[in-house]
Amino acid sequence: MKSFATLKSKVDRTLVVENLSFEFAFLGNNMSAVQKSISLLEYQTLDAASEVKNEYFRGEVFAMAGGTPEHSLICANFIREAGNALKGKPCVVYTSDLRVKVDETGLYTYPDASVICGELLRDEFVSNTALNATVIVEVLSESTETYDRGKKSSHYRQIESLQELVLISQDRVSVECYVRKPQGQWLLRESLKLDDSLLLESVGVEIALREIYRGTAFSS
Repeated sequence: MKSFATLKSKVDRTLVVENLSFEFAFLGNNMSAVQKSISLLEYQTLDAASEVKNEYFRGEVFAMAGGTPEHSLICANFIREAGNALKGKPCVVYTSDLRVKVDETGLYTYPDASVICGELLRDEFVSNTALNATVIVEVLSESTETYDRGKKSSHYRQIESLQELVLISQDRVSVECYVRKPQGQWLLRESLKLDDSLLLESVGVEIALREIYRGTAFSS
């Protein structure tokens, strides 16, 4: 799909998939869809045919903005380090290709990375969608940070199986880990130096920030 980052005004385009019409709105680097309520089956059809990943919530579809090279590199670094650390353990790290459903709210989305322990539980309505993430990771982008920190994090924290939610900044060294406590509260642990480590207690993994930011402008 073409980039619309240079557009200064709102431009509407229509994507037609098997007689389904979806009106998309593009503004700067942000990309979202605004259309009449559609079914989960229609969402699956759209998402399978789309060149971008799409979120679904309460009958609406929202196309997810693409990331920067730094965003992609940080995601890859985390997945590599987590994957190596989880060898021999009953937990698996997944890339952003794995769709996750927040069963409690109905949001379908694609985290930048997720860790699932034990058997992967699949949604009965939308195929290839996981229900039981233990850890979810989002790398923050300028265009999506407000949403990721606010409404999206609120959705994630309602996943019954979720134990840790990690937000990684790409424009500075900053890793926030929100940890679920037995009483239902969430404890924030923040790491701000390359010599610090991200501790994921729920899966028994510790990753140095130096490795998460390896290859970026902050790693030297």
